[in-house]
Amino acid sequence: MTGIGKSFLGVRVLRDVDLEAAAGQVHAVVGENGAGKSTLMKILAGVHTPDEGTIEIDGRRVVFGHPVEAQRSGVAIIHQEFTLLPERTVAENVFLGREPGRWGLVDRAAMESATGELLRSLGEESFGPRDLVRRLSVAQQQVVEIAKALSLNARIVVMDEPTAALADHEVELLYTLVRRLTGRGIAVLYISHRLREIFELADRITVLKDGVRVTTAAASTLTPAALVGLMVGRELDSYFPPRAAQPPGEVVLRVRGGGNAKLRGIDLDLRAGEIVGLGGLQGSGRTELAKALFGAEPFTTGEMTPCRPRTPREGIVAGIGLVTEDRKAEGLLLDQQVRDNALLVARATGRRLEGVDRLLERVGLRPPRPAQEVRLLSGGNQQKVVLAKWMAVAPRVLLFDEPTRGVDVGAKAAIHDLMRELARGGMAILMISSELPELIGMSDRIVVLREGRVTGVLPAGPSEEDVMRLAAAS
Repeated sequence: MTGIGKSFLGVRVLRDVDLEAAAGQVHAVVGENGAGKSTLMKILAGVHTPDEGTIEIDGRRVVFGHPVEAQRSGVAIIHQEFTLLPERTVAENVFLGREPGRWGLVDRAAMESATGELLRSLGEESFGPRDLVRRLSVAQQQVVEIAKALSLNARIVVMDEPTAALADHEVELLYTLVRRLTGRGIAVLYISHRLREIFELADRITVLKDGVRVTTAAASTLTPAALVGLMVGRELDSYFPPRAAQPPGEVVLRVRGGGNAKLRGIDLDLRAGEIVGLGGLQGSGRTELAKALFGAEPFTTGEMTPCRPRTPREGIVAGIGLVTEDRKAEGLLLDQQVRDNALLVARATGRRLEGVDRLLERVGLRPPRPAQEVRLLSGGNQQKVVLAKWMAVAPRVLLFDEPTRGVDVGAKAAIHDLMRELARGGMAILMISSELPELIGMSDRIVVLREGRVTGVLPAGPSEEDVMRLAAAS
């Protein structure tokens, strides 16, 4: 792609962008939200037509007026939110709109046979062509999307935030699939906010900022700190704000022997002014513990002070808030305005709140635009609206479940700063994170779970090996 430019309604979103992808390599495209990554990929996939610039595949100039034309030229895009039909079989999804026919009818045997070959080529044996997509896990559905791309004889596969919805153990499976694709000579364009996977997978990295290509370099020549500096346009000496100098205050939440169907014998203290990290492998009970503290999946045994909430409303009344892992499904009303979302909890508990604009500015939503629908915001700005929703009722304890999942590095820094500011103001914070650098960098103390039990407590700044040793302890 050479000299690509694109404007929408007079707003320039891409300017003179060059991008090269080589067969058998992973080329990461990174940048903050709004940098132009998605627009550039949609131009490659035929969704948008560039205003300036050219595209060449295998040295042949191409012009795409429709996504089908891009597919015929060997371009496939796997979106963050899958485009599968849940009530159809795997084979029907893989060949949707391109079903092989015989005598005027769909040749199901041929379609299922071809799908089976594609799944075997990806090393997938846990499901077959006749399985319904709705019965598959997220990771398995991603395999279906990749099989669909291979069925198109794709030479270039674009992956947009492919690990956003995957559990920890599923991420390694994705890495294996990506390496199989490159082993077949396919070029993979990889978009992600997660620096670790970029450096583990990418051969080359292109950085975009404000619609302009900042640089393209071999991944081996960059460091995570240097990459962050290129993306945000400023040097970041540290990913995380400094920890509080003063010791934590009084205990504001205490659990002794807490348990339910998924948790056993939980002992936990949360103190004012402290950020406690909650570590553990997927399925260890981290989210279940947050929901138990909040009253969504309450404790059935043990003691909890100041109260043991039986419902989320009781948790809110007790001064506890929960920033859920899935903000779109559980944290926001996407078709409603920013203002209404920021007031959700306040209105539900009968509280009056003035100064919504000031609240949105405090969480770093710029411009605030309280009348805008939340669905139109970036992931980072949506998360800031969730934070505003809870700050409106000033809880004493705020539980964060994956607070920076799916947000860019600039928004991550803003959320981290806000969390530390809330702790300095006396709030007690419990933070769940699957990203070990975030867990270690943000926490004043780390509690590690395994199979619903606490396996240990670590002081500030442990090594990743220390955390994983407790998380995987027998």
